[in-house]
Amino acid sequence: MNLNRVAGFAVLASVVSFPMVSSRPAHAMLQETSQAAHDRAEREQTEKDHRKHTGAKVVGGTAAGGAVLGALAGGGKGALIGGAAGAGAGAVANKVRKDKAVKKRERRETEQQENTSPR
Repeated sequence: MNLNRVAGFAVLASVVSFPMVSSRPAHAMLQETSQAAHDRAEREQTEKDHRKHTGAKVVGGTAAGGAVLGALAGGGKGALIGGAAGAGAGAVANKVRKDKAVKKRERRETEQQENTSPR
């Protein structure tokens, strides 16, 4: 019984560790290439956002809107709370907007590579 248990653990350990022992899979090269494309797209989008001050516009606009709504609802203290809540919401919205723009750049670059590659 004990020998069967030891043999079972040995077989299980060899099966579980097999993917780690094998050489690098073929998709690893593809992932590195797509990671480089992602990094390039993110860098280009960040440069564009910095040139046009997009993040500041989104966060500032939502902070101002939150401050106005807070002032209408609760006076000066409400304006402060509303401005902070609006700025937080704007930061989240800016992150989502930037992530969508990066994905769009990646998709456009991939389509261009597919169209220009020889067949």
